[in-house]
Amino acid sequence: MSKPKQRAERGTLKKVLVYLKPYWPLVALSILLSAVTVALTLYVPVLIGQAIDQIVGPGQVALTGIVSLLYKIGVIVAATGAVQWMVNSINNKITFQVVRDVRDQAFRQLQILPLSYIDSQPVGGIVSRVIADVDQFADGLLLGFTQLFTGVVTILGTLGFMVSIRPGIAAVVVLLTPLSFLVARFIATHTYSYFRQQSETRGEQTAFIDEMLGNQKVVKAFGQEEKSLEKFDEINGRLEKCSLQAIFYSSLTNPCTRFVNNVVYAGVALSGALVCVATAGTAAPFTVGSLSALLSYANQYTKPFNEISGVVTELQNALACASRIFRLIAEKPQIPDAPDARILTDVQGRVDIQDTFFSYTPDKPLIESLNLHVRPGQRIAIVGPTGCGKTTLINLLMRFYDVDKGAISVEGTDIRQITRRSLRANYGMVLQETWLKAGTVRENLTLGKPDATQEEIVAACKAAHAHGFIKRLPQGYDTVIGEDGGQLSQGQKQLLCIARIMLCLPPMLILDEATSFIDTRTEIRIQKAFAQMMQGRTTFIVAHRLSTIREADVILVMRDGHIVEQGSHEELLKKDGFYAKLYNSQFAA
Repeated sequence: MSKPKQRAERGTLKKVLVYLKPYWPLVALSILLSAVTVALTLYVPVLIGQAIDQIVGPGQVALTGIVSLLYKIGVIVAATGAVQWMVNSINNKITFQVVRDVRDQAFRQLQILPLSYIDSQPVGGIVSRVIADVDQFADGLLLGFTQLFTGVVTILGTLGFMVSIRPGIAAVVVLLTPLSFLVARFIATHTYSYFRQQSETRGEQTAFIDEMLGNQKVVKAFGQEEKSLEKFDEINGRLEKCSLQAIFYSSLTNPCTRFVNNVVYAGVALSGALVCVATAGTAAPFTVGSLSALLSYANQYTKPFNEISGVVTELQNALACASRIFRLIAEKPQIPDAPDARILTDVQGRVDIQDTFFSYTPDKPLIESLNLHVRPGQRIAIVGPTGCGKTTLINLLMRFYDVDKGAISVEGTDIRQITRRSLRANYGMVLQETWLKAGTVRENLTLGKPDATQEEIVAACKAAHAHGFIKRLPQGYDTVIGEDGGQLSQGQKQLLCIARIMLCLPPMLILDEATSFIDTRTEIRIQKAFAQMMQGRTTFIVAHRLSTIREADVILVMRDGHIVEQGSHEELLKKDGFYAKLYNSQFAA
């Protein structure tokens, strides 16, 4: 394994230990009980050896002594089972508490990551990290707890018992032990990189499946089924290849360690038999019972190496998955609110954009030297060709992104000196892309105003012309809708989003193609409701259908990140500039 990979693996392991720190008392108790389990287990061969020595020959069997020893063995086996159950329960508790903490921190991290990170990552890849990778990590961690501790204690315990019985034979075992370490190291150096590659490819596959399922209509409409299948087969083939490589090296564990086990066992049996013969008839003979106990210990001594080698393989997989989730957790969060950031209150709706520059990537300038001064209660329409920066301006107003240069102020205060929560609470936002959560219609409507009364909810829905279709739903306002609106049409989902804003009515509004999925007749009615809702509220309206923004106080015409024209509808038509061309292109007929 290369040094960078070794450093990465050690770094991941250190982070796992940090998550284990709060549970060290439980870990210590697990180790202690594992030691008790091993001690009880290892004491059984001694009793069995003593029982064998009670059988000297025909007619020379001490039956009373054998029965007494068998009784002791039964009690010890029962006690071992009870302690082992306790160990497993503790290990499960530690593992799933750690997994809970990791998932919790990962999801918390998603809440504070900048939108630039979320926008640049496939959703399925992020989901794969939080779900599949953490599950793999849990499996490896649990296996490590249940077998690693017990295995290490078993090795030390059996070695101690063998030394107490016959130090010379124990030395044979010690001399052959490095073979197991060499095998384990060989396997570990090859499996980590393959398991990491497997984890990353699995995340890529999850992202692709998520993308295809979410856009299945588009795939079918453009006849891309075969191409998407080819792409899936390519990813699936890479996943198969790296999985086979990982499994190939990990599958070497069992046969290699079993070979080492048999070599150790044969060494103990041969040397033990020679000692038995050599000491026969002496004052301190090496009995058959002692040899039996020693062979049992040799078998128990080598068995953990087999298990630990398997654990090491699983831990490689677990660490590879953990490194992906830890990379997510370690991503740089969004710039936190300033320590002295104020909470925005008593908002009138004055917004100033002063010499602002912004680009998503440094080599592709978008908004340059943008200036805008909005008085309270003004309706500002933003129009322009696709990609001119309309939605980007909305992102900057809401502080989803921070400006590169310049400043955006609300009520005379730079929004970077205002808490994000209070800034966004003063904006009501209806986007072209609707978002509804899985839950009842009522729960979706009251997101911005949880304490709204039924009368207020109904009034808002009537104003948004949503009350009619809601009443036709099976349980009306208590109807449960699925993720992203379930079976509702795009227009119905947009009406719910409009009603949601009408219910809470913040002092500033952002309408980004808010009626794009609504039929013309309903749109005319909603525009009247919008006109009433916008009275006294600063409103930013993004629209492609220019018929919807004729009544705006100021129309900003954007092109390549600049405001190239601004004025009322009549003023801009008289200028016969870019806006007039856009408007006339829609109404040429």
